[in-house]
Amino acid sequence: MDISYHPSTQLQADCIGIIRRTAPLAEQARQLLPQQLELIYQQQWFKMLVPKQYGGLEMDLNQEVRLIEALAWADGSLGWVITLCTGAGWFGGFLDEQFAQQIFADRSVCLAGSGAPTGTATVTSNGYVINGTWKYASGALNTTHFTANCKILEDGQPVLNQHGEPLIQPFVFKKSEVNVIPAWAYIGMVSTGSHSFEVKNVVVPPCRAFKIDAAFTKVSRPLYIYPFHQLAEATLAANLSGMAIHFIDLCRDAFAEKNVSKNLKPEQQAELSSVLLSSISELNLVRESFYMCLDQSWSDFTIANRASQTQNLQNVSLASRALAKKARQIVDELYPYCGLDAARSHSELNRVWRDMHTASQHSLFTFSV
Repeated sequence: MDISYHPSTQLQADCIGIIRRTAPLAEQARQLLPQQLELIYQQQWFKMLVPKQYGGLEMDLNQEVRLIEALAWADGSLGWVITLCTGAGWFGGFLDEQFAQQIFADRSVCLAGSGAPTGTATVTSNGYVINGTWKYASGALNTTHFTANCKILEDGQPVLNQHGEPLIQPFVFKKSEVNVIPAWAYIGMVSTGSHSFEVKNVVVPPCRAFKIDAAFTKVSRPLYIYPFHQLAEATLAANLSGMAIHFIDLCRDAFAEKNVSKNLKPEQQAELSSVLLSSISELNLVRESFYMCLDQSWSDFTIANRASQTQNLQNVSLASRALAKKARQIVDELYPYCGLDAARSHSELNRVWRDMHTASQHSLFTFSV
């Protein structure tokens, strides 16, 4: 039994070769390498969700998610950086048009950032004064701009929204306005360079603020009306799925080698085969359900079918969590059968295992609802 619609079909063989060859070196460097970045720029992977009017690809969301899964299958760290920076590129649909045109004209444009509201933006006569520190900005070492959420202050007091809560808005900063703080010291996703960053007393004009809300989109097309929450859930779940499939592929080779080198008993060989086939079957079922939900939900927005939008968005959320959970469970079930090579810090099996167990800690998948 094979993985259905294997992610490898989404990528050209030469792209896969470059990504796989450079992945161990990128981990040693603790950041993406120039060769990897050049491939990303050539393929416009950071611009997958950028509006076409700014030179982006503006891909259909369900196709972008499939490509994201393939990139995470090729390498977890590279796929993760592309996912997070592509998600920030989607903000282009909500930015001031003139400002967006300037940002995305750069072939190497990459927006890293954070959704945590750990900064403040003080209203002034000509814009805002920004201060704050944010964590976990994947791609911080190769970005051109940062985005971050800030609580709005005026005359030293929080500005409240229509619900009486502190008003929070995202802002865009130039790389030169930001201080990157080396802080990524985790076992996996090493080459993402997901460091912290800070902004101190930076004055920004009003055009640098934006609202992530379909009512405020500057590009009135389905991609920028689709809710960001489900977009994030689907793309991150696809990352975990891609890493799990990479692990399964490696296990297939490792199990075949073990059958030969360890002179396993027939019942041991049967157990290896059974656990591998069971893992593939289980993942196939959950992936099929995930992509069915995603395709249906995306179709709602492309044909403006408002009647089923809410239910199908909920289905995407549930299917994303189910896929993330199953991907993690499968990797954990297969791991003990891989032998000590899976625990060797420089092995590919170990790198994928570490990437999976780091990426799966994302807060979106902590709880089932």
